[in-house]
Amino acid sequence: MKRLDRYLITELAGPSLFGLAAFALIFAATYILSISRLIADEHAPLWAAVAYFFWQLPQIVLVVIPMALLLGTLLTLQRLSGDSEIVAMKAGGISMERIVTPILVVGFVISLLTLLLQELLVPYAQERASMLLNDQIRHVGIAVRDLSVTIGLPGGGRQVTAATGYDAATGILENVTVIDYDHLDVPQEIIVSRRARFLTSHWTFADARSYHLSPDGSTVVSFEPSLIVDIGEDPNQLLQRASRNNPDELSRSQLSGILRSPGLTEAQIRTYRSAYDAKLAQPFACFVFTVIAIPFGLRRLRGGGTSVGFGLAVAIVFVYYVIMTICRGVATTWPESSILVAWLPNVLFTSVGLLLLRRVRHI
Repeated sequence: MKRLDRYLITELAGPSLFGLAAFALIFAATYILSISRLIADEHAPLWAAVAYFFWQLPQIVLVVIPMALLLGTLLTLQRLSGDSEIVAMKAGGISMERIVTPILVVGFVISLLTLLLQELLVPYAQERASMLLNDQIRHVGIAVRDLSVTIGLPGGGRQVTAATGYDAATGILENVTVIDYDHLDVPQEIIVSRRARFLTSHWTFADARSYHLSPDGSTVVSFEPSLIVDIGEDPNQLLQRASRNNPDELSRSQLSGILRSPGLTEAQIRTYRSAYDAKLAQPFACFVFTVIAIPFGLRRLRGGGTSVGFGLAVAIVFVYYVIMTICRGVATTWPESSILVAWLPNVLFTSVGLLLLRRVRHI
């Protein structure tokens, strides 16, 4: 590494760490308020509330790293430009491309590290936080809400099971409806029960009412105080669905496994597919923010210093995430183009950054 590279990276480190601390404190304030409510309203043990907060930190860091790098790049280049160090470098025969290259490399490397953090640490931390919240703070079992299970039947039919939820604390599947379809997707039988419990190796439906639908349009109704039904999943598999409620808390490998599993509705497939593609594009916001911060940092801004840089960073982040949110909605609507839509904010902001950089290269 050349002396110029070491100097620029060293200058970038301080403001970036400042940005990381500043943005992390802003985001952590929301979690701290939530923790105080857990202690006051739900009488959570102090150690459990503190542990829950620390398990949330990896998710906070994942969000603020791109913002911190954006602010760090802005403040570093504003200082170098304000002190005429950029002019001195160019007078020494160093091109603008050579000056900004180390900063761009740092942005790309941080993007890769952020991707590793997202895939390896954050899902584990979120799982631990969820378990701590349910077991030690709220003292309730993990509950799966509005679940749907689909399995194949012999002859090409399928069985769909829908329930309002599964409560792990009581082991009860609530308000269950089971519908059997033939190979032509015509319903053959409907089973309705207020509750079902898993015993040893099967589900036992209590006070089950069965509706047998005949081809001639007639319906035969029967009542069973206790009916054994195979819905295709045991309680452990149902509990795994609890971690699928928020795709943003899962890694790409976990999302890939969910997408390969049977029984997903079309809406779920669209949601998980858009999240899967977005999770590859989002970490590279570090590189994108670096690219767009360089031309803004090279411009001479009158007064303000850190406050101007912080305000500009917030504005850029706001616009980026608004566009990203819109693109996530579009990707959910058209899943076949989700990979392209997921990368659209990165491509757009990188293009704008390179265009602005061309205009300031001769300052």
